[in-house]
Amino acid sequence: MKPEDCILFSGAANGAEAAFGAAAERHGIAEVNFTFEGHNDSRTRGIRVLTEPELKQGDVSLTYLSRLMNREFRDTRLFRRVLQSIWHQVNSGLEVFVVGRILDDATVKGGTGWGAEFAKICNKPLFVFDQTLDRWHRWTGDQWDEGAPPVVTQPRFTGTGTRFLEESGARAIEDLFERSFR
Repeated sequence: MKPEDCILFSGAANGAEAAFGAAAERHGIAEVNFTFEGHNDSRTRGIRVLTEPELKQGDVSLTYLSRLMNREFRDTRLFRRVLQSIWHQVNSGLEVFVVGRILDDATVKGGTGWGAEFAKICNKPLFVFDQTLDRWHRWTGDQWDEGAPPVVTQPRFTGTGTRFLEESGARAIEDLFERSFR
């Protein structure tokens, strides 16, 4: 795959999303960063401000999400908007790369976990770099599998994750792009 034929879908937030965007820019890959009015974006390249009707397309029941992910979420306007923008990121990509932490119940920590769960629901190839374990995992359809580090295989891919990016996560993102777009 040629970098100029690819598009990264992300969210321009601080942390993993900013690192995915910076890596895409260094490798000559286009970005679409879904955001919303009032969001504090770390990236400006490829910004796509979602309209109210577009945000509603990505709405999810917090009761459903709490059951799905085995934890409670606070219903704030900001959190709902973040979840709605994550829906657009995952919906747009053909495969999904997440940086965060896999919990014991096989979900991913925080709001980032919604992106991983939505990718599972959509049956999209899903890879999570667990910063605590310092390695990539692939969702097999019923469990996480530790295998070889992934490469980007689809021209439309999603990169998202935690705001609390650690050195291992930043290195994992850069290594993903190096393996995929030499």
